Amino acid sequence: MEHTITPVAVYRGDFPDKFGIPRQAGIVPALEGLVVFEPAFRDAAALRGLEGFGRVWLIWQFSENLRGGFQPTVRPPRLGGNRRLGVFATRSPFRPNALGLSCVELKGLEERPGLGTVLRVRGADLMDGTPIFDVKPYLPYADAWPDARAGFAPDAGEALRVEIAPELEERLPPEKRDALRAVLARDPRPRYQDDPGRVYAMRFAGCELRFTADENTLRVTEILPAQAGGERNEP
Repeated sequence: MEHTITPVAVYRGDFPDKFGIPRQAGIVPALEGLVVFEPAFRDAAALRGLEGFGRVWLIWQFSENLRGGFQPTVRPPRLGGNRRLGVFATRSPFRPNALGLSCVELKGLEERPGLGTVLRVRGADLMDGTPIFDVKPYLPYADAWPDARAGFAPDAGEALRVEIAPELEERLPPEKRDALRAVLARDPRPRYQDDPGRVYAMRFAGCELRFTADENTLRVTEILPAQAGGERNEP
């Protein structure tokens, strides 16, 4: 039986491309974004009571990874792309229904001209423009199981040291600098790439930055205004 679902909202954030987005929600809590509801669902009554919750679940679509057919195994980046596991044993974006699930911090509900009530959230792992199918409150007593086994991904891994020259960092809006450093510290490079001489390009918050990285340190070499349709690195 087939069932059609309709996006109720869209995510607005600082990543126009997939490259650089944190691999999981919550590992870069400084990232801020908005959940903007579609006109048909732009009714404040639908959000009544949500202000009492500190976190929400977002159910969304991997809109840049839509593929036809069922692929039973995938190569998780966490394992360097060298080992195949069952798709249902991973969080790979290449899924039968291309659905994602993220728990984000709810910073508040705000009225925006022309947009109605929007949700201001932190810690999302979504690209700008991501369709959102549902929003549900997070319940700590039911949704948190910190002692559960975590299989091949027990933690977020080691963070890199980030080096950005002050004159480069000043090219970023002040309110975006901590978030950028946290994103870079989580090593946005594809897991299977480990070339310290390679220069990577990433677009973030209206800027394009270039960087190199080794196993311990990520160094930003340039920050420029982003060019639409510029160079991209695919994870």
